[in-house]
Formats: sequence, C-alpha cells, structure tokens
Amino acid sequence: MNSSTSPIGIFDSGFGGLTVFKEIEKLLPQYDYLYLGDNARAPYGSRSFETVYHYTWEAVQWFFGQGCPLVLLACNTASAKALRNIQQLDLPKTADPTRRVLGVIRPTTEILGQFTRSKKVGILGTSGTVKSDSYPTELKKYWPEVEVFQQACPLWVPLIESNEHEGEGADFFVKKYLNQLLAQEKGIDTLLLGCTHYPLLLPKLKQHIPHDMTLVPQGEIVARSLVDYLNRHPEMESRLSKGQDHRFCTTDDPSDFAKRAEIILGREINAVGIHL
Repeated sequence: MNSSTSPIGIFDSGFGGLTVFKEIEKLLPQYDYLYLGDNARAPYGSRSFETVYHYTWEAVQWFFGQGCPLVLLACNTASAKALRNIQQLDLPKTADPTRRVLGVIRPTTEILGQFTRSKKVGILGTSGTVKSDSYPTELKKYWPEVEVFQQACPLWVPLIESNEHEGEGADFFVKKYLNQLLAQEKGIDTLLLGCTHYPLLLPKLKQHIPHDMTLVPQGEIVARSLVDYLNRHPEMESRLSKGQDHRFCTTDDPSDFAKRAEIILGREINAVGIHL
C-alpha cells in the first residue's frame, strides 16, 4: 500500500476515530488522509498499559511505512496509555525523528474549562483512560480551579463496535454510568465524552441528562487543535500532501468497516483490510 503521498495518519482502536476524522475533514479538506481502525483487537479500554502501548506503537510504525510524517491518535485510551512513551522514547530512535505523533487528551483539556459554570466537570471514558488519570492531571495544569469527576463506561465501546448502541438495551447502560457519575457530585454541569466512540451515543445521552447540562464531544476540539498545530509548524505542514485522497483501512472485515463508516461519515467509502 506504499505510495508517494504523505498523508496525515489517523488511528483508532475501531470506528470511533471516524467522528474525529469527520470534523478534521471539514476544517482541513485539502490534505490526504490515511485512517486505520484496529477493529480486530478492539476495544482497547480494558487492556493493560503494556498491551495498548504495543498495539499503538505497532500501528504508528505501520503509518510511517505508508509515508505519514504526522499521526494523530484519535483514541483516548491510546493517547492515555501509549502517547508519552512513543513521543519521548520511540520517536527519537526512529530513522526519521522529525515525524510526529499527537493525541486527543491535551488539546481537549486546554479548553475544557471554558464550558463549565460550576467548575465541576464529569469525564466519561474507558476503564483504561479513567485509570490513567490523564484527564485530572492535564486539567489541573490549565484549569486548577476545576474539579474533575470520572466514570468508566466499559460496556459503551463494545455496544458501539457491535452496532447495538441504538437499541433499547443500550439505554440501560447509558443510564447506569450516567447515574454513577452524577451520584459522585450533583453540581456537575459539563460532561466530556472522553472516548471518540461516544458521540455515536449522543441521542441517548441527551435523553438522560438534565436539559441544562453541556455535553462536550471531542471531534471539533481536536480538529481545531490540528489546524493550530499546522499553523505553528510550517515545517510539518509543508511535508503533507494535498490531493484530497482519503484511504481507510481496518484490521478486521473491510466490508463491515465500510458499512459502518458510511453511517458515520454520511457517504460511501472503500476500505482495505490489513495485518499489523
């Protein structure tokens, strides 16, 4: 699959990163993109730090082999468990240490405090993201006055990946985790969807939260952060190819991936199956 293009790589454990890609594409339509969903090994949320790091670094090296100078981990679990090691330990040892790998947690925490009036924010995430404490740690740097309350939602990604998130059975698990979070603090007025899969649950989430509570998905935040990054790093921006070529890959069934991607993106795509 090697080509002469230099696309932006976008990685997720499955379909969730497509919610981020959709927003990136709106703001930066001129670039080439290569998306990879590791659907065969999803979900990542319950896996150990070492396993997530191994899977993520494996995927990043695959992106490099496809000519991507810049890779975005559009996955909170990968960002929480793998990004720092990749940035600090692995990239300097590669053949081209000028390549970059970015995540979704830092750009989200930089602006999350803007959404809350009560200064009490709830984080809905995978077990791995919550256990990492990445959000409380990063938020304290930018918004020390904001209190953070976290809730792991271990069954949400499996529901989404198995295409059961729109069924009646999903309501039980949506309400269960929301109630557990809000029981921690009744003053929470802002909920971060700390997993890029979770926007697919927005219709159900809106049914079960107070009308004055703010739901914050990450797609637009990450997209705007990428715009800012490329503006600040012209040396990287100049390396990216601009042919509006979009390629989609999965480690599982490409026909199933294409069907699911069509629902998220609102258009037909072709997907290719690969092995890491």
